[in-house]
Amino acid sequence: MKNKIYAAIRVIIILLSVLPLLTSCSGGDAQIKAIRDRSVLRVGVKVDVPRFGYLNPDTAEMEGLEVDLARVIAKDILKDEGAVKFVNINAQTRGPLLDNGEIDIVIATFTITEERKKSFNFSRPYYTDELGYLVRSEASVTRPEELDGKTVGVTQSSTAKTAYEEERKRMGVGADMREYASYPEVKAALLSGEVDAFVTDKSILYGYLDGACALLNEGFNPQHYGIASKLENDKLASHIEALLETMEKNGELAALLAKWEL
Repeated sequence: MKNKIYAAIRVIIILLSVLPLLTSCSGGDAQIKAIRDRSVLRVGVKVDVPRFGYLNPDTAEMEGLEVDLARVIAKDILKDEGAVKFVNINAQTRGPLLDNGEIDIVIATFTITEERKKSFNFSRPYYTDELGYLVRSEASVTRPEELDGKTVGVTQSSTAKTAYEEERKRMGVGADMREYASYPEVKAALLSGEVDAFVTDKSILYGYLDGACALLNEGFNPQHYGIASKLENDKLASHIEALLETMEKNGELAALLAKWEL
């Protein structure tokens, strides 16, 4: 009987020693291991947001704050800042590409909301913005209230649509809204007169500001951008969170913000 008890105890001890390893491999370390095994970090970014994620037509190179953040993460995990595969995403594709494992993380002016936290892991904010209004320079719109009876353009699946609905009701403005697939499409609609204002994050609007347009001073609804990963990839999310914390403390994040004039 004693031998059976001792044998059972030994089995329990072995299981207890192995269990943490099994949990580690299945709980999120597997994602970091997969990144290291393939020797490349796959990052969903935007290509049409100057200063954040932008494919420069003059150099054919990706550039911006979020591109630099991706390279910092790649250097931290893979010891090579160039070991990044950038994948062009938009509001419609970012979630499915994360869910099906085609990309590891999203760094693409992705606003943190309580609802989105139910579907994705988000890091702490690396940038905070607010929604704003881009209008035509020659138009008579100088204040948001003057959009009453006019048309506002937003991108599909963005937080701007819901936020502006609430803001216009607060102001008592009866503006219509039209949705477009991309920022350049909204800007084109603004220039053609199809819409009277382009509403999205101010940092994005700055990239589309030119002599034909003006940015109103007013803003609303703060937007906090975070790095997103799959909900079950806790270890990868924790790794990125710790890295951002370090970058905040050592000034590296502030230096990147200054580099891109943000």
